[in-house]
Amino acid sequence: MDVEGGDNKATVLSIEQGLQNQKPIQIEDSGVTTAHTVGQDSWQQVGLLLITSFNCGWILTFSNLIMVPLSWKWGVLCLIVVGFYTAYANWLLAAFHFINGQRFIRYRDVMGFLFGKKMYHLTWVFQFLTLLLGNMGFIILGGQALKEIHSEFSDSPLRLQYYIVITGAAYFIFAFFIPTMSAMKNWLVASALLTFSYILVTLIVMVKDGKSNPNREYDIRGSQADKVFHAFGAISATIVCNTGGLLLEIQSTLRKPAVKNMRRALYSQYTVGLLFYYGIILLAYWAYGSHVSVYLPQNFSGPRWANVLVNALAYLQSIVSQHMFVAPIHEAFDTKVLDIDKGMHSKQNFKRLFVVRLLFFSGNTFVSAAFPFIGDFVNLLGSFSLIPLTFVFPSMIFLKVKAKTARREKKAWHWFNIIFSSLLTIVTTISALRLIVDNVRTYHFFADV
Repeated sequence: MDVEGGDNKATVLSIEQGLQNQKPIQIEDSGVTTAHTVGQDSWQQVGLLLITSFNCGWILTFSNLIMVPLSWKWGVLCLIVVGFYTAYANWLLAAFHFINGQRFIRYRDVMGFLFGKKMYHLTWVFQFLTLLLGNMGFIILGGQALKEIHSEFSDSPLRLQYYIVITGAAYFIFAFFIPTMSAMKNWLVASALLTFSYILVTLIVMVKDGKSNPNREYDIRGSQADKVFHAFGAISATIVCNTGGLLLEIQSTLRKPAVKNMRRALYSQYTVGLLFYYGIILLAYWAYGSHVSVYLPQNFSGPRWANVLVNALAYLQSIVSQHMFVAPIHEAFDTKVLDIDKGMHSKQNFKRLFVVRLLFFSGNTFVSAAFPFIGDFVNLLGSFSLIPLTFVFPSMIFLKVKAKTARREKKAWHWFNIIFSSLLTIVTTISALRLIVDNVRTYHFFADV
């Protein structure tokens, strides 16, 4: 396997020049055409993108989803093991951005090239399902943040669905004017400032609340069956907070050497980035114990300005960070629908781009308003689709590409990964579906949660 193509391999023939003049590019030796940018971003830019995107508003839910079902011993162990395991899996997958000198800018293209059309379509379904559910979760979280802000000034805030619609509209506007992942470059500094600002205020409030409430409980509640299923749900949530199932799509934006640069960006995510979102998870559980809310700011005791500031900053930051997790879907639609010989904001493509983004966010916003259960989205996308994308498929790729040269112990390790992760997918998916069934019984459609 060639880790990187030579100078004449996988060369970008034409690169978009600025947001308004974005043109499709053609990747040599692969026959791939895309409307988005390939091979232009630095690893520092992508590293900052990963740090800020994974420190998005989702981290305000993970203490409830991970620590409450597991408590201290198993919760910390789960965070450490899953963190290392996902970091290793992404580090491994980054090497397969190039196979025999050919560059693959999409995960599904690699799987289709190695395993055929069925695996191409299966990967497409798994990946897009993950990203769709993730975007719905972002919309719900954004709506929840707006509702929390309004609740500070009114005893009768509007229904959650109104705020969800506002959030969907904001995401649509950003995705229309900043259509690609590379185009986020000038927004990453602002996103970083927002990220570390709301994290800092959150940490200060939690320390204050924790000191004022010494009688916290850390017991795991529920029947024995509930404890088991919720524990597997916590594993799914831990995977979600560490990876997104779109590594090759992110890596496609990097300039050469793409493998080395992607791994540098991953080191940033799993050191600096992980330090902050793991810190929020653990400190929130310390401060509020088993009563920590599924949306952390609901636990804050004040002052009012801190509650409003955290929700406002998290909301604004999510507008930028959500875009990374949905960019591969935008890329597929843009490449299919737009006139690939014209710029994305050209006169010929302006209306098409507007309609494509409008239809996408209208559909996602409607589903989010109908099923506003944050935990369900996290657990389901972390089980059914994200576990295979993160753990099963990279090992399958390794065994296919390195079948003749890999040592026996390495082959055994990757077969173990495939079998264990497949079983974990089944169990965690059952747990997620069980939670959905329980919530469907408890809540009606368009519930104001």
